[in-house]
Order: sequence, then C-alpha cells, then structure tokens
Amino acid sequence: MLLKCFRVKNFKNFAKEFVFNFTRTKDYSFNEACLKNGLIKDAIIYGRNAVGKTNFGLAMFDITYHLVDKQRHPRMLSNYLNADSEEGEASFQYEFVSGSDTFLYDYRKTSATELSYERLQVNGRTVFLFNFLTEERDFSHLQEFGLSTLNWEFRDKGVSLLRYMANNLVLPAEHPVMQIMNFVDGMLWFASLGAENYYVGFSSKVELMTDFIIREGLVGEFETFLNQYGVDEKIKPMKNPDGSTSLYFVHKKLVPFSMASSGTTSLMTFFYWYKHIQKITFLFIDEFDAFYHYELAEKIIQLLRDDIDVQAVLTSQNTALMANRFMRPDCYFILTRDRLVSLADATQRELRQGHNLEKLYMSGEFDA
Repeated sequence: MLLKCFRVKNFKNFAKEFVFNFTRTKDYSFNEACLKNGLIKDAIIYGRNAVGKTNFGLAMFDITYHLVDKQRHPRMLSNYLNADSEEGEASFQYEFVSGSDTFLYDYRKTSATELSYERLQVNGRTVFLFNFLTEERDFSHLQEFGLSTLNWEFRDKGVSLLRYMANNLVLPAEHPVMQIMNFVDGMLWFASLGAENYYVGFSSKVELMTDFIIREGLVGEFETFLNQYGVDEKIKPMKNPDGSTSLYFVHKKLVPFSMASSGTTSLMTFFYWYKHIQKITFLFIDEFDAFYHYELAEKIIQLLRDDIDVQAVLTSQNTALMANRFMRPDCYFILTRDRLVSLADATQRELRQGHNLEKLYMSGEFDA
C-alpha cells in the first residue's frame, strides 16, 4: 500500500489547500529507483525559512492522532487552525493505492484531537460518512463492506469511526479498513536532531538509542555503519559503576559515546530507525542532514533510494543535493507560501539529465 495523494487546508500556516501528489511523475529514464509502482517513492522538500516544511510533515502525520496511540508532537496541540482564516475546521485528505484498489479517507478537525467529519471511500464508493457536529451520516453501504454488525450504542462520541470499526470487528488484513489502519500504524516522522529521539507515530515507547543498540546486539553493526558513513571510530559497550551499560569510543582512554559530535549522534538516530525499517510504512525525516557533511548526506540519499523500499519524504536546505545524479526533477519539491510544487512542474523548461538543477534553482528558474 502506498500514499497516492495528500491534501491539507486551514492547518497551521496552510490557509489554502496544499497538495502533495505522488502521481505527478515524468518520463525520465534515470534514477527510476526513486519511483515505486509509478508513484514517487523518494522526495526532498526545499523552501525558505518559515514557509512550513516542518508543519507540512506534521500535517501528513495528523492522521496518527486519532487512529492510533503513538508518539505525538507537542507542537501539534497549539495554533492548530490557521491564524488568518475564519474557518473553524482543518481538512485533510489521504488517497491510498493498494494493488488495483484506491482508498480515499478524508476528515475535518476543530483541534488535533477533535474530529468534526469523517469519510471513507473505496474505488469511488462511499463506505461511510459521518458529521460529528450535526450527526448527519451515510451508513447505507456498511453491509456491502462487511461492517454492518457494529454495535453503535457503546461508541464514544469522540472516537473515529474508522478506528472503532478496526477495534470492534474481526476483519481480514486485506480489508480496506485494516489496510489503512496498518499503514497509519507504521508511519514515522522524525527530526534528525542528534541523540534526542524526537519522533511522531510508529511507537509509543521512548528509549535511549544506545540501550537499544546494546540490547539487540547491534554494537558491531553500528560500528561498521559509522565507519561506512565516514566516522572512523571503534566502539564497545562497558559496564558503569551503577550496573548499567553504555557505549564508549575506544582510544587509549575510553571516551563516552555521549561526547560524540552532533553529526555522529544524528547518524545514530538514523541507524536506530533504519533497524526498524521493516515495520515502517511511510517515512518523513525533517531536516535530515542538519548535522551531516555533504558526502554523508549524499550517502543517506543513495541508501534511501536504492536499499529502502519505503516511501520517504525529507526536508533539507542543502541545495547541493538538488542534482540528477541523486534523484530526478519530479522528486525535488519547493514549498512556498502558496503551494508545493516539483521542479519538473515549476518551469516551462524541459529538464534533462544534463541540467544543473542547483544552478537553475539559484538563478530563479523555479520561482513559483
């Protein structure tokens, strides 16, 4: 299952509708690994400061707030609705594709935790529609989708209908309700901010990443990973006086891993989540290369492109990564105050593999 299209309106700084359409691909013959089943698999979002790159990621992960009990971001709870809009609801729409089926799930909220409207469609047919404010509803097709045996009497008024169905019916994994729930259950947003495990979705557990690496017997693999990505260090676990175990750099004297550089600890954050990749369904990394040397950032892009079979959206300010040797013009996006647009759609020029995308960007070719 893949995310086909996402729309958001009246959420934080997005007063008008903003769209991320994963179907808007071109017929480039290079870096085809950036696509999956004809959809964009890997993307990088650029934009000036304060245009909302972080907020756009949080918007995409708003769905985790009412469908699953996972890690949340405190920033979501404040200034939820756009400050310049008189509308009382933020609206979100997710279009998923699974095989030959398309699922459209859209909802509106008055706050991060309060639904006001919810709807699910499968291949254009309405499964259910419910307005939490007026109680207007369309449940006429529930039997068609095997959902007619629900007991609505005991439903908490504030609970998502999709979540209620998933939790109170025995549905096969291939059922549209379960496919959406399982996808959302595996969504992960994280910020590459060094040793702090700062994330949204995927898990409700917060743990020290060094504890995870030691507990899972990954110290040797982590050392190899660091070496491959430019950190020439040897590491080993050692018992502390209080009985706990910590990681140390091996020199003539042992140096606590807590003394590592911001780039090294940020790389550990990536490694930590990389070891969970089999359970991740959708990945968003905010400012993924904030502490990376440019060569390290390039290697991470190549790893995501070639070795990770998961849709991944990154944000960055590093225009040196805006190059056809890493990705394609339809996978680089510019976020402005008005819209989100790919390089391929932001110019009348026919972009070719030989074009210097960074130079074109810096010269104003893609001014939206």
